[in-house]
Amino acid sequence: MSSITEHLPMEARKSGPLRGECRIPGDKSISHRSFILGALSVGETRVSGLLEGDDVMRTGAAMRELGAETERLGEGEWRIHGFGTGGFAEPSNVLDFGNSGTGVRLAMGAVSTAPIKAVFTGDESLRSRPMQRIIAPLSEFGATCIGRNGGLLPIMVVGAESPVPASYVSPVASAQVKSAVLLAGLNAPGRTRLIERVPTRDHTERMLAAFGADIEVGETGDGHEISLGGYAELKPQAFSVPRDPSSAAFPVAAALICEGSEIRVPGICVNPTRTGFFATLQEMGASLEFENERIEGGEPVADLRSKFSSLSGVEVPPSRAASMIDEFPILAVVASFAEGTTRMIGIKELRYKETDRISAMARGLESCGIEIEETEDSLAVQGKGAGGAFGGATCRTHFDHRIAMSFMCMGLAAQNPIRIDDCSAISTSFPGFADLMAGLGADISVEPESR
Repeated sequence: MSSITEHLPMEARKSGPLRGECRIPGDKSISHRSFILGALSVGETRVSGLLEGDDVMRTGAAMRELGAETERLGEGEWRIHGFGTGGFAEPSNVLDFGNSGTGVRLAMGAVSTAPIKAVFTGDESLRSRPMQRIIAPLSEFGATCIGRNGGLLPIMVVGAESPVPASYVSPVASAQVKSAVLLAGLNAPGRTRLIERVPTRDHTERMLAAFGADIEVGETGDGHEISLGGYAELKPQAFSVPRDPSSAAFPVAAALICEGSEIRVPGICVNPTRTGFFATLQEMGASLEFENERIEGGEPVADLRSKFSSLSGVEVPPSRAASMIDEFPILAVVASFAEGTTRMIGIKELRYKETDRISAMARGLESCGIEIEETEDSLAVQGKGAGGAFGGATCRTHFDHRIAMSFMCMGLAAQNPIRIDDCSAISTSFPGFADLMAGLGADISVEPESR
């Protein structure tokens, strides 16, 4: 099993204008799905621009354990040879997904309708996160999931010998739940139907269509419905992964709060199910410009310019939460440099991420001199305006990459340096973060443990 053996403190100090172009790593969501759909296809899939962070590499390793062949051809360039839906081999080892909730939940879905057994686990954080939301729909296909009390990892998935199609109404707005159900449906007869009350990121639907699956998407009286034909034969693809908007959020936000800054982020995914953060920033008064909008690999892509801006607090509606669920930590930082209160509502899902992100951000912001109000499903941040945040604290990351990067961005504009207790989780989604930010002019450094 994974373990955390070494803490790597990092410190960010008030920086001059951030300038230049930053090339963000490939989208994490699409990279996970590239390995899984490549493994479920018959033949060879070629992927470029793949994110090579720890989370995605764990998914790739799991696909190899399940019988797929993968080969790294160069930086971000991969070959994946799969054996079709239902073609997974029973793994001889436990499938360890480290800190990746996306990887483990999607892979459990793909395995649940294959006639094999597999044991899934992860690090301490992942072993404490809810899996019952996946177990419930997978059981409708005929799979058996045996885990710890409360449906926690480690979990053995016994794939259905004779799977049946499922119709499922998701009780949570979760692209992971939706994707697990759709991946299970690939090897079930008939049509699998899933209804979500609030549309979530649709990379799985787009990619399934590109790989040749029979998939239909539409609105019904009950909500957003996806219908998938079973016993699909997926056709291997060659495609490029667009850059990750959730990772782009950090340098974009840093430019907005560091006086005199202007940066350009080329080729980021602007899928409308992922752009709630940018829409919120624009409502706050942010100077954001989307240029050269285009379609690449079935996904809308654009180049983004971000400039230092005078910002005002806003209320973020619950209906927007699904489209920016990973960006609320960095939004809380941006809100600290706005005038007035920014209120984020309907964000209870953040309590079930790598850590309880509402609590982690609230405690860290308080230690940096920011007034907050916290409820079970909301966070309100009382901004101090440009340059107003005091800083001068050491913030706990709880081994959460987005908490870590958020407080490092805050340190670039606060009056005093901000230190985090551990930066090692950053590599799960954004390897090279510190170097990329330093290339823009940020004053960030890894600190000795003894400091």
